[in-house]
Amino acid sequence: MRTTVLRPRVRTAALAASVALMLGLAAAPAADAASAHRPETATLDQLAHKTGRYFGAAVDNPELADTDFAKILGSEFGQTTPGNGMKWYATEPQRGVFDFTAGDEIVKFAQSNGMKVRGHTLLWHNQLPSWLTSGTWTADELRSILKNHITHVVKHYKGKVFAWDVANEIMNEDGTYRENIFYKTIGPSYIADALRWARAADPRVKLYLNDYNVEAIGPKSDAYYKLIKQLKAEGAPIDGFGMQAHLALQYGFPDRLQENIQRFADLGVDVAITELDIRMLLPSDAAKLAEQADWYGRVTDACLTVKRCVGITVWGYTDRHSWIPSVFPGEGAALPWDENLAHKPAYDAIHDALAKAAAAKKD
Repeated sequence: MRTTVLRPRVRTAALAASVALMLGLAAAPAADAASAHRPETATLDQLAHKTGRYFGAAVDNPELADTDFAKILGSEFGQTTPGNGMKWYATEPQRGVFDFTAGDEIVKFAQSNGMKVRGHTLLWHNQLPSWLTSGTWTADELRSILKNHITHVVKHYKGKVFAWDVANEIMNEDGTYRENIFYKTIGPSYIADALRWARAADPRVKLYLNDYNVEAIGPKSDAYYKLIKQLKAEGAPIDGFGMQAHLALQYGFPDRLQENIQRFADLGVDVAITELDIRMLLPSDAAKLAEQADWYGRVTDACLTVKRCVGITVWGYTDRHSWIPSVFPGEGAALPWDENLAHKPAYDAIHDALAKAAAAKKD
């Protein structure tokens, strides 16, 4: 990533106080989850809702057994994304045999807490069942398999999810197509086909392409820009573009983020920040936490500035359940709540950005 041209947010006394609080929490006993949630203040989603957007957090099924975690998830956020429960390996573990247990559990939790659900994901190169990846398929056979999978999954969740990540991570960093099983067997036409099959199964759900390292303007985001423009010209149903935003302090803030969001919106599609987390090299310290908070605020501001940026989802909300340490050894502390479910400075930066936008909307 390149160095950002956006101006840094001004760090306030409140942010400095938050950093000092974090340093105190590091040496204190585990914070009480209820007091850390500060129920007397507006939630992130309540503030986002006032701007016409949602603010959500992803969840994986085992995490729902953590009652303190689940309580905050259900009260602070207005949207959730199943981390794994709707992926192919979970929903069609055997050919033609569907299992919606995991996805249904999260949908039930969301419904009971008044939350919207983003479906994730209909096709991806990872977490595919072995029966699919070990098979030898003709193009026609694989198209039939893909159509059947998408049709069954989308119909099952019709009216229960408001958007689907139809195709996830289909581009390489240089802007070429990722040679996944679908591309190698069918060719690039599988993308438009997948969108059309999803639309046929649920005419009202929003259909997205979704990827990481597309927040900056560069070869990968350029490829998606070209693809979405092409899909729209062909009449394929594409409603949105998901920028995952798995960011890292050591690589710099994504170059021209707001401009990049705007150019996709100008194509006539919605944009969502779908999997936001901002990791750092461990151990964390006051300077890193302050920089992280600044970044969270800047991402939030960038979305709030573009009318068709419809919402933000953090990929989990607490370091207690973050995927980062297991995938990036020596990195972590990526989320707005710490392992004790207490707010970090990042939370205050998000809250301040949303509150400012909500107040401006009211005026």
